[in-house]
Amino acid sequence: MANLELKNLKDVTIKNIDHNKVLNLTDLVVYQEGQVVSRTLSQVKQISLTLFAFDAGEGISTHSAPGDAMVQVLDGVAEVTIGDEVFNVAAGESIVMPANIPHGLEARERFKMLLTLIKQ
Repeated sequence: MANLELKNLKDVTIKNIDHNKVLNLTDLVVYQEGQVVSRTLSQVKQISLTLFAFDAGEGISTHSAPGDAMVQVLDGVAEVTIGDEVFNVAAGESIVMPANIPHGLEARERFKMLLTLIKQ
C-alpha cells in the first residue's frame, strides 16, 4: 500500500495530516499563548476527530453534544467536568463524555488532546 494514490479528494475521510506516514499526534498542534488551537482530522456525518492544544487557563465552556465524545489526553492534564463530577485526566488517559450530558473542560496547565465525537 506504499504507493496508494488518492483518486478523488472527496473520498478522503481523514484530512489535514499525511497518509502512509508514522505520526506523533502531539506534534501536529502547537501551544499558543492565551489560545485554544484546533486541527480537524475528520468531520463526516456521524464522526469527527479533532486535535486540540490548550494554553493554561483556556477551556471549552459547558455544553451538550448529540453523541458520545471521547477525550484522549496526549500531553499535560485536563480538568474535565461531566454533569456534577470533575475529573483530572492526564497524558495517556482517556474519558468518555456521554451524549446529551452537560460537559466542559479547562486547562489548569497546558494540555493537548484528541477529541473523538460519535454522533447518534
